[in-house]
Amino acid sequence: MAWRLPPKQALAQLAATGCMNTSYYADAAVQLQQTLALAYMVEPEYVARTAVYCHERGGMKDMPALLCAVLSVRSGALLERVFPRVVDSTRMLRTFVQIMRSGVVGRRSLGRLPKRLIRQWLRSRDDASLFRGSVGNSPSLADIVKMVHPRPHTPSREALYGYLIDRPVDDTALPEIVKSYETWKESPNKEIPDVPFQMLASMEAGRRVWASVARNAPWQTLRMNLNTFARHGVFKVWGMTDLVARRLRDPESLRRARPFPYQSMIARLEAAKGVPRRVLKALEDVLEASLSGVPRLGRRVRVCVDVSSSMSSSLTGFRRGATSKVRCVDVAALLAAAILRRNPEAEIMPFNHMVIRLACDPRRRILDNAARMARFCEGGTGCSLPLAVLNQRAAMADMVIYLSDNQSWMDDPWQPGKRNTRLMCEWDYFRHRNPDAKLVLIDLQPYMTVQAPDRADILNVAGFSDQVFELLRLFAEDRLDPQHWVGVIEAVQL
Repeated sequence: MAWRLPPKQALAQLAATGCMNTSYYADAAVQLQQTLALAYMVEPEYVARTAVYCHERGGMKDMPALLCAVLSVRSGALLERVFPRVVDSTRMLRTFVQIMRSGVVGRRSLGRLPKRLIRQWLRSRDDASLFRGSVGNSPSLADIVKMVHPRPHTPSREALYGYLIDRPVDDTALPEIVKSYETWKESPNKEIPDVPFQMLASMEAGRRVWASVARNAPWQTLRMNLNTFARHGVFKVWGMTDLVARRLRDPESLRRARPFPYQSMIARLEAAKGVPRRVLKALEDVLEASLSGVPRLGRRVRVCVDVSSSMSSSLTGFRRGATSKVRCVDVAALLAAAILRRNPEAEIMPFNHMVIRLACDPRRRILDNAARMARFCEGGTGCSLPLAVLNQRAAMADMVIYLSDNQSWMDDPWQPGKRNTRLMCEWDYFRHRNPDAKLVLIDLQPYMTVQAPDRADILNVAGFSDQVFELLRLFAEDRLDPQHWVGVIEAVQL
């Protein structure tokens, strides 16, 4: 048994964590249909605010583009207002066009308004950013130019559009970045242009080229290619080790990239032997900094970490060629270790079909404690078990935190007339003994159901970004409305 969320809360949960991929229990096509159904059950203004929220605050990519596509059918006026805020990169533009042409929102053509918005988007970008954003397919930027027929406003833009769609152009009118790239292709020993590494890598790039990529790449590209840099000898170039380490720690780059804590974690865990220790230390520093917002929650905190088999699912779900190697259990353990670091008296309670006794030292590295928890990943899921153990021990607590996918199939099955989940029964008994206690259920994957409904003493959180810690702090201080997701989204200014 589980509680089904109301439409607004369910859409908010999917928007915070839904990656449109297949997870352990939810098929990608089912998630897509659920999202579309919910987006038509709520008012268009809420859809628009959700699109803005999950992109600007949640850091999601596919979901906000899907919601914009829904708005193209439901409210053109709202789409026009949120389009510039959501579609802020070529990658987001390609995703939006791909969704529109797929037919999932009821249309296979872009239509007059979306075409006009895309033409305005193209006109608002300079030549260099458009050329750098031309990497990628399905559709490519060239495909989009052919679809919307933008009117060039300068000779260089006219030449760039012709270059992208492979038409004869006046080479002298091409933007300087295109000229330098074409010159470099003919003479690779000349100055390396400042273009995406994919453009350089296609030319069988050597150490010199990869070192240039490391100097100029955005933060996420830098993080994802550390092993590639090591393989091509970049760290053997004088000064490159210190430069990469500095760029990984750079506050401005981190602000623009908005990385999730788990991204630094997975880069550190997957780093090959050739990646220098100073670079690995920089990743650890970034990880620790991203978790620095963990609040003090009181002396009596119990953290229940789901280590059942379903938590071995990829955090962002399965999609051929784009499946993250980080598992739900890795992120659950990471968040638990971060809470322990800030709340050293907290008790960590890993659970699957039983509660596992595990002593964690809050002074150890967060990665070490996380790895110790994650290694137990196996077995079934009984979400009520940690609370049952605490009740058997007559334990006291100010806050109980669950890190799970909330799929508790080992608990008692639903029976006619039964109003509560097993977890809810245990919590009510626990709170009878601890009247001021609070329960937080952090759901790492969206299934539109929860084990306990939101109320003054219960908070359901969907997602795995560092915003989780701010919600924990506000809830601990009695400053958070039980309908927080809906309230936060409805507070978004359009």
